[in-house]
Amino acid sequence: MARAKRWSPFLRGLLERHRELATIFSEQGSEAALAFAEREPDAEVPVDVSLRIARQRLALATALGDLSRELSLEAVTAALSDFADRAIHAALAQAISERTPGEPPVGLTVLALGKLGSRELNYSSDVDLILLFDPDTLPRRARDEPGAAATRLGRRLVELLQERTAEGYVARVDLRLRPSPEVTPIVLPVGAAISYYESSALPWERAAFIRARAAAGDRALGERFLDEIRPFVWRRALDFGAIDDIRDISLRIRDHYAQGQQFGPGYDLKRGRGGIREAEFFTQVQQLVHGGREPVLRAPATLDALKVLAEGGRLDADEAEGIARAYRALRTAEHRVQMIDDRQEHRLPSGEALEAVARLGGQGDAGLLLEELRPHVETVGRSFDGLVRSRDRRLSNDPDLLRDEVAVMGWPDPVEAARRIAEWRTGKARALRSPAARTAFEAMLPTLLPRIAAAADPMRALNRLSDVIDRLSSGLNFFRLLEARPQLADLLALILAQAPALADQLAQRPTLLDGLIDESSLAEIPDAETLTARGMAAVANEPLDAALDRIRRLVGERRFALGVQLITGTRDPIALAEGYSAIAEASVRVIAAKVEQSFAEAHGRIAGGNLAVIALGRFGGKALTHASDLDLIFLFDAPDGARSDGQRPLGATDYYNRLASRIVAGLSVQTSAGPLYDVDTRLRPQGEQGMLAVSLDAFAAYQRTEAWTWEHLALCRARPLAGDPAFQDRVAGLIRTILSEPRDPDKIRRDAAAMRTDIARHKPPSGPLDVKLGPGGLVDLEFTVHVLQLTTGIGLDPRLELAIAALTDAALLDAEADPDLRLLSRFLVVLRLVVSGKAADVPPASRALVASLCGQPDWNALMAAIDEARARIARRWEQTREGTA
Repeated sequence: MARAKRWSPFLRGLLERHRELATIFSEQGSEAALAFAEREPDAEVPVDVSLRIARQRLALATALGDLSRELSLEAVTAALSDFADRAIHAALAQAISERTPGEPPVGLTVLALGKLGSRELNYSSDVDLILLFDPDTLPRRARDEPGAAATRLGRRLVELLQERTAEGYVARVDLRLRPSPEVTPIVLPVGAAISYYESSALPWERAAFIRARAAAGDRALGERFLDEIRPFVWRRALDFGAIDDIRDISLRIRDHYAQGQQFGPGYDLKRGRGGIREAEFFTQVQQLVHGGREPVLRAPATLDALKVLAEGGRLDADEAEGIARAYRALRTAEHRVQMIDDRQEHRLPSGEALEAVARLGGQGDAGLLLEELRPHVETVGRSFDGLVRSRDRRLSNDPDLLRDEVAVMGWPDPVEAARRIAEWRTGKARALRSPAARTAFEAMLPTLLPRIAAAADPMRALNRLSDVIDRLSSGLNFFRLLEARPQLADLLALILAQAPALADQLAQRPTLLDGLIDESSLAEIPDAETLTARGMAAVANEPLDAALDRIRRLVGERRFALGVQLITGTRDPIALAEGYSAIAEASVRVIAAKVEQSFAEAHGRIAGGNLAVIALGRFGGKALTHASDLDLIFLFDAPDGARSDGQRPLGATDYYNRLASRIVAGLSVQTSAGPLYDVDTRLRPQGEQGMLAVSLDAFAAYQRTEAWTWEHLALCRARPLAGDPAFQDRVAGLIRTILSEPRDPDKIRRDAAAMRTDIARHKPPSGPLDVKLGPGGLVDLEFTVHVLQLTTGIGLDPRLELAIAALTDAALLDAEADPDLRLLSRFLVVLRLVVSGKAADVPPASRALVASLCGQPDWNALMAAIDEARARIARRWEQTREGTA
């Protein structure tokens, strides 16, 4: 209190005017003083007077709490913000009451932005507000037009808050953050505001709503408005233009307030390099990058945001803590500056005035205050400088200089690289026709080209980059993203050099790269049940067409992320094969459920009827690759003579065949969101001549009396995955019973050998590296396992590795069978991603990567290991078909 009286004329006057509060503070402390300041105003005193007196008391209580260090920065700013909310609401209620007595404060909402929006209000600050009204509910006189009535209320609200009287003022009001403030009224219709933010708002205007909330008036109206525009603030596909705008604004502020950039007397605590605004902008950029996909990161307050960013792994914990400490120190110093004369001042003064600020805060002298603040300013400045892109890094337009520049990057053929860049610069590609896209492209090139030059096969990667650019419909955000996130440029270089399938996906859908911003894209894939639940929730309220598009986008993101995990070595290819299978299983379940729901709207349902979807082949064995199709059959059950109960009833056979056909279409037809899966249903009874959906009884009869041995071999990998759970259990039980029935072992071996010979004749291996169809490949191993399953009844599990484990325990297979399966499976999964199209060989530049992903030190070691595994598999198959195993 002595420091306040000596060094602050403003606080000295308040102490003399509010002696009761001063006594409470000195006797009971800051909390009690704050509670006294926040008590309800005297109802007999006019609102404009009572609010000003309340503001004086609060200014004194928070200042004493701050200077005594009994109230944290967060407590001080929250108290100031909460009072502002109450005062604004009371002033609006008074304005409405004066024109329409007895009417409640509805139909007009007050949105708080800036520091009031995040409840971080300054000691002596203005309040950034946007006023919106609903013409249908706004209280007004009968003859008043809604817009004019709202404007009158807005003007009276501002007058009640900021007019200076003998008691001072309540709050300075700034309404300039509303849309087009130079031409629009101070209160806007809510519908017009929604249209503006959905269609016309600049990126920085959307970013300003990170800290927006409904603070006063009709809060329900305000919340509805904020809900409407939320998707345009937090974008799942990140718009780096918004981040560029934020950076540019801060750089312009640095230039405009040049005199306040140098730390020392005169330093601008708010706008200077390393100041409060840069701490806020740095934090908001991290939120914009990740908040579209992670709502938990959308905390409005800077300190809260830093905390959740660090906890979520989106910001280094030490960096976040350093910025938080700096933010507290800078805001506290700013408050002390403002306490001197209650002025909205952000600069450190000089001379005796700076001494007064230091001594008011208890630092001793100005030198100690500056010494305390300097490291905090440097901390924030370094972090923000890391965000600011170099604007002058551009490749030369001179052909000779350009060739030298790309040669320095390490390009093996700088002439061809320079020629390709010159070709892009002609603007022939659709993605490079707009000036903004070309600017972003030029800014991206110095980031991406050195990374591609360092790839295993840079020229092949460059060709694929050309393909991607040629196919892009719009490249602006794609280019901005690569320049702003160099680690994504590293990843893109790897994709272009090593994964043509992923490069093709990216060319069709560039926003897939956005998903790699989040480290969650490298997380372990959830199981099929979890994915199904998420998929069902995502499409629960969507019509079938929209649901099919949504599922294709979600599956595309998941499969792309798994492909990235594969080529980066994040996870074992075996685990990724299970991940591909889990994604496909969830897709079948969700699409089957949505199709059945849509089908029932026209045809109803069959009481007591069920349809099950059965996976076979690699899908049944949970061993899909990036390029696998889905082997499916459909089984149904229904009471005799049953018909559906809809407007267009159908008999059971017709009903379930048409339903199955629509499920296949839902999985395989290309929609506006692209393709999903190729579906193969030829493993059903009678093959392509048979019905798509077969009754369970007919299936059982066919399998027992008509099925060929090859059909029983295929049945060894059958797995029900969609439909009523109880019906799935019945199907699984039937399949197990069929597979367990006694058979002639010699006939099975003869039939299997003949079938394997037919496969070799009609589907020969594509080359010596075809570890699926070639001699001693995965097909030979599958035949070995399935023949043993059918002849012994042991290991009847659709998953090959589990079947092998059981057969090994029974001494029917040697201990090397499982490692052989895993090695060849890894090789197959990797090949489907790194080999383009029908290529029969692995490009030399990819061999080291393939060997590493398969767990081998080099290509020669991998080839030797595969040769040994294939020799063992061929020997096992020979022994099995001859009955000598």
